[in-house]
Amino acid sequence: MTKLQAKNIIKHFDHNGNSVVALDGVNLKVEEGDFICIVGPSGCGKSTFLNIIAGLEKPDSGEILLNDKPISDPGPDRTMVFQEGALFPWLKVIDNVEFGLKMAGIPKDERREISQRYLDMMQLTKFADSYTYQLSTGMKQRVAIARALAMDPEILLMDEPFAALDSQTRDLLLVELQLIWERTKKTIIFVTHNISESVILGNKVEIFKNRPSKIKKEILIDYRRPRLAEDVNLQKYYHEILQELKSEVMARSRDDLK
Repeated sequence: MTKLQAKNIIKHFDHNGNSVVALDGVNLKVEEGDFICIVGPSGCGKSTFLNIIAGLEKPDSGEILLNDKPISDPGPDRTMVFQEGALFPWLKVIDNVEFGLKMAGIPKDERREISQRYLDMMQLTKFADSYTYQLSTGMKQRVAIARALAMDPEILLMDEPFAALDSQTRDLLLVELQLIWERTKKTIIFVTHNISESVILGNKVEIFKNRPSKIKKEILIDYRRPRLAEDVNLQKYYHEILQELKSEVMARSRDDLK
């Protein structure tokens, strides 16, 4: 069943008085329960596309359909996890996770029960009464993911959420996120510049061309889970994606030199 569809998304930006095409007709079909990873050269428009899906930006033309209905504004059916957790440092962990539920008017006892469930899932229960400024970067991202899941969105959007983490923490969270995906059956769209992340996480990897962007190729990854970074059998997928990206990265480098 098709959950989300992007139809011919076009987006321009103004750069020093000139109109620059960021997205040039992006088409994407996301099925219920997909884990979609989007990779591409730096600055190619991956995050812009994700923001359009979230309703944080509007396309110049084209449309996003969720359950066959057009969307243009933010909504609780789509929750974003950013590279930086965007947590409230003056609130405790449990209060951060509950925040969206509180704004939605969920009764206190119910939102506490929901929040405790996702704190347990993210192995944060013993830190529930800590303040977020007391946590490591990796733990802050766990809180951000727990907060997003607590809202029970139809689609979880993730914009390079592990980019600032050390390699050991990232590898652990890559495994945990796979387990959470299998447990919750959420539809996830995950933007990354890291090819290994895309291979480990995605059942589909969408490769973006250099700007102006559109999807160059979709690669299906049908491989057992949980996938581990050190699994040599994943290398064939890594090299396939790398080959597709090489010319796009080179084109990006030429653009930067102009």
